[in-house]
Amino acid sequence: MKISAFDVRVGGLIEYNGKLWRVLKKSHVKPGKGGAFVQLEMKELSAGTKLNERFRSEDKVEKPHVEVRDMQYLYLDGENYIFMDNESYEQIGIAAEDLEEQAKYMLPNTEVKVAFHNENPIGLDLPANVVLEVTETDAAIKGQTAASGGKPATLETGLVVTVPTFIEAGDKVKVNTDTGEYVERA
Repeated sequence: MKISAFDVRVGGLIEYNGKLWRVLKKSHVKPGKGGAFVQLEMKELSAGTKLNERFRSEDKVEKPHVEVRDMQYLYLDGENYIFMDNESYEQIGIAAEDLEEQAKYMLPNTEVKVAFHNENPIGLDLPANVVLEVTETDAAIKGQTAASGGKPATLETGLVVTVPTFIEAGDKVKVNTDTGEYVERA
């Protein structure tokens, strides 16, 4: 099935040049001249090589046929993230290096969809938004307005996002897993 390159999500899989790739990073670029494009950083699953590739808005990429299973993230066991199948209760491990970008959004008991290709786990889809607790942020300064652009906040998973000035340590915030941006206070 062909999909637009703009619809590819971080952690998603695509077939490109006859190989299976996992998308590690995605950025939309809108230059002053010419059309917009998306820059994808991808890792080839079998060899582990990385590739940066640009796709124009009209470009289509092949989405591989994969089996998706509902699973729950349990814990990090050294070098593997351990997931449990919600139906069979079978546990599997996925290498930490394969989930580098997505791990920042996962807490134990997070529900995810794990993709399998030829019975091997090859990636996962996170929920669109996750709720995480702010562990560290600067104190709000009296008289500072919400229009000032925000302040950095460190979340319980180590992820740093820009939040409005009224957010304090201990607050729970909703974060978009695709863009890594603050959505709202939870």
